[in-house]
Amino acid sequence: MAGVARAAQPFVIPNALVLAGSRPGLRDPVAAAEGVAHKALVDVGGLPMLVRVLRALREAGVEHILLAADDPEVLSLGYAYSAVPIQPGAGPSASVAAGLAHFGAPLLVTTADHALLRPEWVKDFVADTPAEADVAVLLARREAIEAALPGARRTYLRFADGAWSGCNLFLLATPVASKAVATWEAVEAERKRPWKIAARLGLGTLLSYVTGRLTLAEAVARLGRRVGINAAAVAARDGLAAVDVDKPADLVQVRQILTA
Repeated sequence: MAGVARAAQPFVIPNALVLAGSRPGLRDPVAAAEGVAHKALVDVGGLPMLVRVLRALREAGVEHILLAADDPEVLSLGYAYSAVPIQPGAGPSASVAAGLAHFGAPLLVTTADHALLRPEWVKDFVADTPAEADVAVLLARREAIEAALPGARRTYLRFADGAWSGCNLFLLATPVASKAVATWEAVEAERKRPWKIAARLGLGTLLSYVTGRLTLAEAVARLGRRVGINAAAVAARDGLAAVDVDKPADLVQVRQILTA
């Protein structure tokens, strides 16, 4: 199914969603190591991580920001940047579904732990997204990441055209992007039944991936077609876009980068 074509470039993102929820009953290791209530409050280069993300979005030209959070201090920081609070869902996909229901498309999605986020990354991502895409995801090549941050340890997906890592930036460009979010919610619900997740990918796609014949672009496009949308993978221009703060070692790296 062809998606709803969006406007020709340059394209301005009026709305964004920042995910800053907490997992019930689990203390984030970064927050625990830093002695704060929430990871988004951790100081990075003199500013809380969340503030760095909100500033980058504002400087990129984003007009309206939703903040999926329930921690009072995190919400207070959001108010300072006129971010509209929404109750986070049971998982990231539910929060994204709520954001899409609130603002509609187009909607840029990122996370509160994207401490190095830069306005130009947001602008480049939007500019590089194909006009026909309903959904786009930003990923960085391993070579780009290691060139920007030698010795970086990231989680990579290996395809025929190399190894890639996610950059925590997503664009829900058209209304039919809701189909992708619904599938994401279903996959989260099936996370303890991997055979059902595999079935969603299709045997042909799985075989192509296992045998090393599937490129990243082909994989994303195939997954999109199974959902009924046009999906695109966008290559990050800067390898640092793949660096977020999932664990204390990541925080050390991010602080070193900002100090340098």
